[in-house]
Amino acid sequence: MEKGKIIRDISTDTKLTYRDIVLTIGNFDGVHRGHLSLFRKVIERAESIKGISAVMTFDPHPLKILGDGVIPSLLTDTDEKIALITEAGIELIFCLPFTKEFSSIRARDFVEDILVGKMGVKELVVGYDYNFGYKREGDIRLLKELGKRHGFKVHVVEPVKIDGLTVSSTLIRRYIRDGNVGAARKLLGRNYAIKGTIVKGRGRGKEVLNFPTANLLPKTELLPRQGVYAVEVMIGGKRWAGVTNIGTNPTFDDTSLSVETHILGFSKNILGEEMKIAFIERIRDEVKFTTPSELAYQISLDIDMAEEIFKKFNKD
Repeated sequence: MEKGKIIRDISTDTKLTYRDIVLTIGNFDGVHRGHLSLFRKVIERAESIKGISAVMTFDPHPLKILGDGVIPSLLTDTDEKIALITEAGIELIFCLPFTKEFSSIRARDFVEDILVGKMGVKELVVGYDYNFGYKREGDIRLLKELGKRHGFKVHVVEPVKIDGLTVSSTLIRRYIRDGNVGAARKLLGRNYAIKGTIVKGRGRGKEVLNFPTANLLPKTELLPRQGVYAVEVMIGGKRWAGVTNIGTNPTFDDTSLSVETHILGFSKNILGEEMKIAFIERIRDEVKFTTPSELAYQISLDIDMAEEIFKKFNKD
């Protein structure tokens, strides 16, 4: 079966089309190494029973609808999440609309009416702390009980630990907010990236500093801490090295936050194009300089530092 088939509606009986589904369920924000361990187990079990590997996830994130407290800034939007799940090798992705009505489904009804009734799930793979249903009333004990009754197996995957810490979206968010993109990379299994559209800036990069920059209007919700970073830039399927500043340009007494990237060895007009920035390493804090020429000199040092980081990163 082709990887990454997306189903957004299960109002009809999916089990009539897809047989022997092995499923895992979750929000999977960031699609980090903990999530990937669940996907590997799903794929392994699907192959062993000649079934179909599947993931159920939700759009929007449930907290956007329930919103009882602070709503976290997401690491990945729905499109990127689906792309990463597909890249992991999952065949079938149930990306279901999360509504208040959906959130009111009781745990037992979710299993019996949806997982069994509409999907005919053969095996279920869940994390060690999985809860589900109305007010998260369902747990692994209930899943196993219902599995025995309705004939599906339940596999529980233990947490993934790196440097003694359990991999989680919450911890990754904390690292990114701190600017610790190297630690975030360890947990994600890839560089953290943001994306957006290139918009017109104030024109200082090229005219004043002699370092032209691409000014990004981010679509990604979570930005790393303000500062200067060595980055990899992706535009139109091609990649370049770059240096990105996230900040308010204090040398020029600006107040609004901007994301500006000097792309090394690049001179094309890319205004209006989509750009993705993957963060490799933090170089320094943003600093207020006395004159633009002092800032320009520091940028030249930042580029030298970034080039050393790229050499080391590519060697590793």
